[in-house]
Amino acid sequence: MKIKIILFLLIFCSLQTFAQKRDRVIYKQNWDKQKVFWGYYLGLNKKDFKISYTKENTFINVTPKIGFNVGLIGDLRLHKNINLRLEPGLSSNAKELAFTHIPGGKKDSIREVNSTYLRIPLLVKFSTDRYYNIRPYVIGGLSYDYNFSSNQDNPDDNFNGEFRMKKHNFSYELGVGIDIYLPYFIFSPSIRGVFAINNELVDDNTSSSPWTGPVDYFGTRGVFLKFAFH
Repeated sequence: MKIKIILFLLIFCSLQTFAQKRDRVIYKQNWDKQKVFWGYYLGLNKKDFKISYTKENTFINVTPKIGFNVGLIGDLRLHKNINLRLEPGLSSNAKELAFTHIPGGKKDSIREVNSTYLRIPLLVKFSTDRYYNIRPYVIGGLSYDYNFSSNQDNPDDNFNGEFRMKKHNFSYELGVGIDIYLPYFIFSPSIRGVFAINNELVDDNTSSSPWTGPVDYFGTRGVFLKFAFH
C-alpha cells in the first residue's frame, strides 16, 4: 500500500511539474490593440550595386563593407494583422569600385564610395496571429533616399578623381521578421532586402568617359539586418 501511495505521489508531482512548464506567461497582452505606437531600431547593412553595361568587356568590381543603420519607427494599426509603418533613419556604408577595364594604377581604376543616406521608408507590415509571445511578419514598401555624399553638384568628375552619384533616389524594400514579446518591451529582429529603382549614377562631363560612358544602369542593392525595440 505504501509503495502505491508513493508511486501515486510521484506521478502526481510529475504531472503538476509538466503542467506548470506548459503554463506560459503572456507578455504585453494589450499591446496589439493600440492604434499608434513608436519605437526605434539599430542595425547593420551590406550594400552592393546592380550594374548593367552598354558595351562588352566592361566590368566594375564592387567590394562592399559592413555599414550601420539607425532610426525611428512610427506604426499605425490598420487591421489586427496589417500595420502601416514609417521608418525614417540614417544608413551609412563604404564600397570600393574597381574599374577592371581601365588600365593604369589605382588613381584611374579605383574609386572609394562612402555614402550616408537619409532613408524614409513607407512600409506595410503583414503579421500572423500571435502565438504566445511571438508573432512572425512580412514587410515591404517604398523608400525615398537622400544621399548626403552624392557629389552631384561637384563640377569635377572622374577625370579629376571624383565619383558622383545622385542626391535624390527611390528604392523598394522587402523583408521578414518576428515580434518577440518580452516583459518590458517588444524586440523585433528582421532582415530586409533593399533595391534601388532609379539610376543613381551621375555621368561624367564627357560622354566617352571610360568610367560612366559604358554604364547603362547603376543602382544600390543591399541587405539590412534590423533590431527594433518598441
